[in-house]
Amino acid sequence: MESVIRVDNLCYRYGKHLAVDHLSFDAQPGDVLGLLGPNGAGKTTTVRLLNGLLEPASGQLRVLGMDPVTQGCDLRRHTGVLTETPALYERLTARQNLTFFGTMAGMDAADRESRITELLDFFDLSARAGDRVAVYSKGMKQRLALARALLHRPKILFLDEPTSGLDPEASQSVHDLIETVSSQNGQTVLLCTHNLIEAERLCDRLVILDRGKLLASGSLNELRNQYAPGLWVNLGFLNPLPAGDGALKEMAAFPGVLDIVPESDQTVALRVAEEAVIPALVVRLVAQGAALTSLVPRQVSLEDIYFHLRQGISTLQEEV
Repeated sequence: MESVIRVDNLCYRYGKHLAVDHLSFDAQPGDVLGLLGPNGAGKTTTVRLLNGLLEPASGQLRVLGMDPVTQGCDLRRHTGVLTETPALYERLTARQNLTFFGTMAGMDAADRESRITELLDFFDLSARAGDRVAVYSKGMKQRLALARALLHRPKILFLDEPTSGLDPEASQSVHDLIETVSSQNGQTVLLCTHNLIEAERLCDRLVILDRGKLLASGSLNELRNQYAPGLWVNLGFLNPLPAGDGALKEMAAFPGVLDIVPESDQTVALRVAEEAVIPALVVRLVAQGAALTSLVPRQVSLEDIYFHLRQGISTLQEEV
């Protein structure tokens, strides 16, 4: 399958500062690709490069088979972008904003008006469609900006913090929308977000950046296998386990136990090499008189992986 986004060894400089540093990744049709990283990681610059708003210092990039540098105008007819700020005309009404942007996108008048009505209804803005955007709340402006990005049914959606300023109900609607456009409509979504729970739920693949450099990329399961192999399980005990307790030593030395983290005097987190280790360990502990009250397997979260990678960066910086 041909990639709809392909980035190879991409670099971009702001003066002497290398904001995007030999970055490579790709996205397939229908992917929700998460672009993660702290402020200053290069996420917004990357989105601008992919839309032909900036010219790279070096490297190659293709979006929908086009070169954003030389074919930016054609490309932007097929992309929808939600930036960090809503970028709306505040003296115009919501409907006038959408009419203007739909006209600029070359939409047929009848289709444009039908689509505007559909999106105003979806984002619960119909009752205020005739109000000037200047009087809208932050959340309403964000919903209108999302409607604008979706208006012309783009093949790729670039969403920068799409749920910022939204209440839980509106955020849930945006999540449902992202899942729908990717799974049912086959649209590709590039999602820039600081919300790791949101990214874990929505993204098929993840690209984690730091200061323009790629830290890691892949599906969540691929990142788990690479950075946190094995399975985690939480064990609860009826009685406290003091430091140096025989049960703790037994668990740490048991074949297949990779890591042990006491979380309280009655709970322990274990990382094991494979699932078969768990029942064998439980049998051994019970035989030795340990009073187990709970056993809860858990998966490593995206948050765990993200902060593991960030800790590695912090440690490297301290060493340097």
